[in-house]
Amino acid sequence: MYQDPRRPRRAASINVLGEPLKSCSEAPVTGFFRDGCCNTGAEDHGLHVVCVVTTAEFLAFSRSCGNDLSTPVPEYGFPGLKPGDRWCLCAARWQEALEADAAPRVVLAATHAAALQVVALDDLKRYAVDLS
Repeated sequence: MYQDPRRPRRAASINVLGEPLKSCSEAPVTGFFRDGCCNTGAEDHGLHVVCVVTTAEFLAFSRSCGNDLSTPVPEYGFPGLKPGDRWCLCAARWQEALEADAAPRVVLAATHAAALQVVALDDLKRYAVDLS
């Protein structure tokens, strides 16, 4: 099968539960491909696959690590995040926040299966907002 080199290759859109990946956020629009989903592909070196619900604590933690997600960056169309926003976070950043007791809650249905390369499903489930 021919793959156009100008078009990014995406991994299958499957979540950590083995089901079709759900949307994470359209407002603000998130995802490495800015499609609202935590899709990933070869170009996504940061593995932006964990759908989180941001908190003030997490945003402060991320800023302290050099990744300010709160400040708008208009030239990139980034509105800045506020507590309660959903966002496709790098799996390694979520793991780092977990280890620092600052991990935000997770939307499992919108978290890509590729996250399991970096984080444990049991840890994600402990922070899940969508488990009954």
